[in-house]
Amino acid sequence: MNIGERIKKLREARGMTQKEVALSLKMDQSQYSKIEKGKTDPTTTTLDKIAKAIGVEIADFFISNDPLEDVNSIDKSTLQKLQILEQLDEDEKQSIFKIIDGLISKKKLKDTLSNALSGA
Repeated sequence: MNIGERIKKLREARGMTQKEVALSLKMDQSQYSKIEKGKTDPTTTTLDKIAKAIGVEIADFFISNDPLEDVNSIDKSTLQKLQILEQLDEDEKQSIFKIIDGLISKKKLKDTLSNALSGA
């Protein structure tokens, strides 16, 4: 989820409209809408003002309490995936490591066979 989506989700959770937030920011509603739609990136100063307007901490825009938000890790960076992995219990980690080891072994075998066939 991008920053605009997080802002929108937090605003809606507090029952506020875009117009209410934009008015408290002394910002045109269309400009505020662009922030929520991800069409423009807000400055840190603007993020701080938005956070105060909707009654949250600026960190709330970057931290999710939704455990399902991290389920699809395909679009996450390797570091983010490792951080998610660290949240698993030990048995779950071991299962993931066994899968990874199996895939690495499969790749090594495939590469070895490919090299052997291309050299023949």
